Amino acid sequence: MNMSEWTSQARRGLLEYSILLLISREARYGYELVTLLNRWESLAVTEGTLYPLLRRLLKEKYIDSFWKESESGPPRKYYTLTDSGQHLLSAISLEWNKLSEAIDQLQLYRGDIPQ
Repeated sequence: MNMSEWTSQARRGLLEYSILLLISREARYGYELVTLLNRWESLAVTEGTLYPLLRRLLKEKYIDSFWKESESGPPRKYYTLTDSGQHLLSAISLEWNKLSEAIDQLQLYRGDIPQ
């Protein structure tokens, strides 16, 4: 497996988690999510990647959307977490913390049994 394949697979789940984290704090519109994620090179995303993910999360009822007038152009579609989305975010956060801790321990592992 080459590095770009591995990175692509790892990013797939992390993008969903990142989007849920961002919209859990406040309602966000699509291009705003693209702009925010692009602050971190490893999370950079295109609209062509983001919008299908948002549509899937809407279909699965993890997020909801509403239209809001914009001061600088046409109305924007904003996304928020549903109760199911908040539960999903909590579950992903718990799993992420466990995985992150395990990887941290593996990086330090030198043959002894970790506690």
